[in-house]
Amino acid sequence: MASRIRGSDSATAAGPHPTSPADPDTDTAGSSAGTCSTGSAGSAPTDADAKPATARTASAGEAAEAAAPAGSSAPAESRAPIWSRDLALVWVVNFCLALAFYGLITIMAVYAVTRFGVSDSTGGLAASIFVVGATIARLFAGGLVDRFGRRRVLWAGLAACALVAALYLAASSLPLLLAVRATHGVLFAVTSTAAMTLAQARIPSSRRSEGTGYFALSITLSTAIGPFMSLEIVDGSGYDTLFWSIFATHAAACLLALLITAKDEPPAPEPARQRTARGVLTSMVHPAVLPIGLFMLVIGCVYSTIVTYLNSYTEQEGLEQGASLFFVAYATVMFASRFVMGRLQDRRGDNVVVYSAIVVFAGALLLLGTASADWMIVATGALTGFGFGTLNPACQAAAVSRVPQEQFGVAISTFFLMLDAGVGLGPVVLGLFAAASGYAAMFLVLAGMMLLSALLYLAVHGRRPDARHGRAAATHA
Repeated sequence: MASRIRGSDSATAAGPHPTSPADPDTDTAGSSAGTCSTGSAGSAPTDADAKPATARTASAGEAAEAAAPAGSSAPAESRAPIWSRDLALVWVVNFCLALAFYGLITIMAVYAVTRFGVSDSTGGLAASIFVVGATIARLFAGGLVDRFGRRRVLWAGLAACALVAALYLAASSLPLLLAVRATHGVLFAVTSTAAMTLAQARIPSSRRSEGTGYFALSITLSTAIGPFMSLEIVDGSGYDTLFWSIFATHAAACLLALLITAKDEPPAPEPARQRTARGVLTSMVHPAVLPIGLFMLVIGCVYSTIVTYLNSYTEQEGLEQGASLFFVAYATVMFASRFVMGRLQDRRGDNVVVYSAIVVFAGALLLLGTASADWMIVATGALTGFGFGTLNPACQAAAVSRVPQEQFGVAISTFFLMLDAGVGLGPVVLGLFAAASGYAAMFLVLAGMMLLSALLYLAVHGRRPDARHGRAAATHA
């Protein structure tokens, strides 16, 4: 379980009443992604949404772009600064959230077995029930964030996470521990959605992909530091000290969240009105994000299958040394790629980045399925770091660009709902194939599946103007 989680950027990690999906052939991405309706948060868009920009509140990044001289070129305007005080604070808060998640997921199964004397499979449930709670919470997390305010939900979620961290100390039986873990998963999903929504609202729309990649580094770094930190604390001082450390991490993040400004927050919600079943459904899952979400479901299936069966496959082939370096290569390449691919995506379009990542990811699976030496496993880790590490933030930026700013919360929760669903389904479905045909055959099939996913991507997103030409060009067209 630890190996499955440590390399993941999805857990994560990271709605109102949305509009219908925009036509992929005619909509210009970024045209509304950075705006915030002055109407009630969570209410359905009305004709007022078509009023001039003076009726809207621009995000910090878009305000900087608007301040540029009228005759300035698009490339100059597209260099609006990404980093601000607020974005830096949200980055640290998200890092603290992810640090606590990876720190606990690494030791939770062993803790349950040691503390309560249960079987390994039951101990695994203590680890995985967190993810179950988080996945369910994705259905309503975005709606809460968009309706009641990103900063307010973030602060309340962090305070609740700190309280739950303290409850680990009081969980005196396995059922109580499972209840605490499931509750923590729900709170993590809501709080991380609020953090990511705040971050997206403060990234300039013309640099959406680059900024998303930088923000995702908060999770990348936590995957390396969190497990190491938790193991060191447990070995040196015990589990109680770790739980107090997790409590302190959430408390510190809660204090930092108070320093984030409340600009661009949706106004107070209007009194509840009668809602249709369709309205309730679209407040949980944004229809404009579902197409790219379907593509990410496939990517999640492929990625989770790799990390789930990597150890078993390498043990069978006698390549354990290569497996021990897989995630080192994965994290190193993923970290480096974030400084290049986001900028390329904003300037050249989603397609050039996504298609290259698909090809590289397919190559990783082909190499894994034919591996006969340790270096091939290490190379697979590096290629997977580029492939999955590029696709995740690239498609998140594409998803957010499909909706207006007041609906960022439900867009992000929909994106991660689909990704998490793929992460859960992949090992179950493809594990059956591996049992019948072997791991090597399964990885080769996944390589073909990745190549075919390019057709799915083309159908759901690749024909859009921003996908072909770049977000900066679309924003200033």
